[in-house]
Amino acid sequence: MRATALFLSTLVFLAAAPPERARAAPIPPGQGEQAVNLGADTLTVFTYRPQCGAPSLLLVFHGLNRNADRYRDYARPLADRLCMIVVAPLFDKERFPTWAYQRGGIVHRREVQDPRDWTGRLVVALIAWARKTERRPLTVSMIGHSAGGQFLSRLAAFVPTDAQRIVIANPSTYVFPSLEIAAPFGMGHVYRKADELAQLRRYLATPVTIFLGADDVGDKNRNDSEDARAQGATRYERGRNAFTAGQRIARARGWAFHWRLVEAPGIAHSARRMFSSAEAIEALKP
Repeated sequence: MRATALFLSTLVFLAAAPPERARAAPIPPGQGEQAVNLGADTLTVFTYRPQCGAPSLLLVFHGLNRNADRYRDYARPLADRLCMIVVAPLFDKERFPTWAYQRGGIVHRREVQDPRDWTGRLVVALIAWARKTERRPLTVSMIGHSAGGQFLSRLAAFVPTDAQRIVIANPSTYVFPSLEIAAPFGMGHVYRKADELAQLRRYLATPVTIFLGADDVGDKNRNDSEDARAQGATRYERGRNAFTAGQRIARARGWAFHWRLVEAPGIAHSARRMFSSAEAIEALKP
């Protein structure tokens, strides 16, 4: 009788326990959408899980049109080929206007904001959420195009993460590796004098890829403010100038330089074409 009761209780336990596959894949297969609570903020995220074992994480950052769902779809070829879960957060314009999204919330009305309020903190929280949801230490890569590239430039410069690669594609502006240029277009006036060089050195050692469409020379939706034009005449030129400036400083000081420059020939200002190009694979390599 006791053995029978034990057997029945075991059956009840097995029936109630979630299947192994569900435990291994909390972010569901295929396309999805959910609201993610990150403490003080909740973000809508669009997801895609490919059919492969133990995928890593690819965070995808949308452009000016705030179309995170489209960007999730643009990234699907990368996810399928590289075995990555896509998580594309939506930064709505109401809560995250230009200064808070493209510029990373670093400076508002010429005042440097409290680092605890920088928008990049939400990326750190989103990585923690994905790892907790997946119940494993996911390897993280990031890619953003246009406005999303501007955001990732600020993230790379000011918010340390353990990302294995941060791909900054076709933005209008960068954080130039300079302590003379004021943030958010450089690194000036953010840190104490005693800390500035260490922060600049960290930025140059961050695994950044500047990913450029070689034909991205048009001016549609391009930021052509005085600060932007100081970085170059076109998006393409600004990217090459930012890379060269970082390379020059790292060589002069004998510092590590983990940036990479990748160009996609024949592509202008198109996230879909950039993400589906062969060069995108090179851009995302650790």
